[in-house]
Amino acid sequence: MGPRRRRVTWTETALRGLDSSIAFVARESIDNAHRLLERVLGAADSLGILGERGAPVPEYGEPHVRQLLVDPFRLLYRVSESDVFMLGVLHQRQDVERWRDRDADRAAP
Repeated sequence: MGPRRRRVTWTETALRGLDSSIAFVARESIDNAHRLLERVLGAADSLGILGERGAPVPEYGEPHVRQLLVDPFRLLYRVSESDVFMLGVLHQRQDVERWRDRDADRAAP
């Protein structure tokens, strides 16, 4: 029997972040935006099996909030026993603490 699969759920905040990130890249190249979207969605889906593989987000100080880098973005997510909640999609240069103050309370599952 293989590893147990968790359900991957996108919060509204994470979906808004994904939409704006893809739109930003699409201004320069639709093809690059499409490839980035595939990479992000594939990485997020893979967290259903390997949710703990991402590093804890240092700015959170909470071990269940993790990040996975999909260059040039950070996927922030929370791991529970049965679920992975996608919390946000941020550019790697974006200030996580500022994002957290503004958006994280809306990202909570």
